[in-house]
Amino acid sequence: MKNNAMITMKSIQAVHDESTETELLTKGSFTIKNDTFLISYEDSEATGFKGSVTEISVKADRYASVIRSGNSSSDLIIETGKKHHCQYQTPYGSMDIGIYTHFIKNNLDKNGGDLHMKYTLDINSSYMSDNEIIVNVKLDK
Repeated sequence: MKNNAMITMKSIQAVHDESTETELLTKGSFTIKNDTFLISYEDSEATGFKGSVTEISVKADRYASVIRSGNSSSDLIIETGKKHHCQYQTPYGSMDIGIYTHFIKNNLDKNGGDLHMKYTLDINSSYMSDNEIIVNVKLDK
C-alpha cells in the first residue's frame, strides 16, 4: 500500500578535510513491497533536478538503489562491502561513477523510520568524495 509521507533527507559530502551538508524536506510516498522499502519524491529546483522523480529502494542492511528518472536520470547501486559502477546523468552530461558502500543502516518499518547510508564515490577510478545520506520518513496521518 502506498502511503503519503514527509521525507527529510540530509546529504553530507566530504572531500579530504572539507564537508558540505544539505537538507531537503519534501512530500513523497512510502511503500513496502515484499521485503523492499520504497521512498519516492519529485525533485525540485532545491535538488537541482527539477522535472525528475527520485526513488530510493532498500532491502535490509545490504542493498539500496537510488533511481532518478525524468529530465535527469541515474541509477546508483549501493551494496554493503561492494563497489558498483553506474551511469549518472546530469543536465550537463553523463559520467561513469564508482560507488563503494561502507554501510547501510535500515531502521524503516511499516510506520516509516530512518535510513542511513555511507559510501565513497570515484570518477574514472579517481577519488571524488565520501558521502552520507540520512533519510527520515514520517507517514501522513
